Amino acid sequence: MAIAGYDNCPDWAPAFGYIGAASCMILANFGSAWGTWKAGLGVCKMGIDYPKGVIKNIVPIVMAGVLGIYGLIVAVILTQAIRPPSSGGYTTYSMYNGYAHMAAGLCCGISCLAAGGTIGVIGDAGVQAFGLKASGGKRSWALGSDGDGDGGLGGNSEAANAEAANKLYVGLLIMLIFSEALALYGLIVALILSQHTYVCEGNE
Repeated sequence: MAIAGYDNCPDWAPAFGYIGAASCMILANFGSAWGTWKAGLGVCKMGIDYPKGVIKNIVPIVMAGVLGIYGLIVAVILTQAIRPPSSGGYTTYSMYNGYAHMAAGLCCGISCLAAGGTIGVIGDAGVQAFGLKASGGKRSWALGSDGDGDGGLGGNSEAANAEAANKLYVGLLIMLIFSEALALYGLIVALILSQHTYVCEGNE
């Protein structure tokens, strides 16, 4: 019995593919949880000073949650690409595929991890700064029962504070978008790597 490409398709080759899929899912979820945790703390702290801005500032949390979806997409693609042994019991999944899938999983997973940390830190600081700017540096109960009183840092009115806060919010969104792009780059490269295949065929 001669097996064409046996040296390229050992029994343990699929282990690399499964390592890639698992690492992608784990690291992407870790980055998503990290970003949600940090940004969520910032939103809760900001809600004390400026409750009206809580819903508007959940954008970092949503963007952090998307990172887990990136990892899920790549992990599903990788696991579906791992080929089972042939009818003769010989492995058709090559080491080439295993290395490519492991690289794809690490590429997407680590990119999502980095993006999640970035989104978390920016979201935490950004939403708190937005709340301080919009409230004029005062607690919500210090502005009156409905929070519509004037005053604040430097005696600015609430309208002036809101305008300055909106300018800060635009900058916050731009920073978050470019942070999310880091994970998107990893996803694109991972999808390209997952398309590289080499299949071993068994011959009598």
